[in-house]
Amino acid sequence: MTHNSDLGREGEEFAAGYLKRQGYWIQERNWKRPFGELDIVAIAPDKTLVFIEVKTTRPGSFEPEEEMTSEKIKKFRRAAALFAGARSDLVDDEHGWRLDAIAVEKRGDGSFAVRHYENI
Repeated sequence: MTHNSDLGREGEEFAAGYLKRQGYWIQERNWKRPFGELDIVAIAPDKTLVFIEVKTTRPGSFEPEEEMTSEKIKKFRRAAALFAGARSDLVDDEHGWRLDAIAVEKRGDGSFAVRHYENI
């Protein structure tokens, strides 16, 4: 395991805990297919199916949001649409589904800062 993948795994763990504390129900973690990957799939408190991309960094490096290029969002959207089509039982007729991003920054003291962007 590389140092960056360890950091990414820590960020995803923190993001999953953050989402649970916000009332989300985690359905899947690290869903992978040849055409894409979904970090976290959850049901929001309002019953919306939410696909969450998690980006994690350390202070002084790039902003996690900079990693969400239009090409990555396109690939993310495609994977989410295929998941939603295969798991239509998770899609609420009234609320549907959306794409979110969570930027996690691991601070020097080991704590985390989080920014949650809904409906990117």
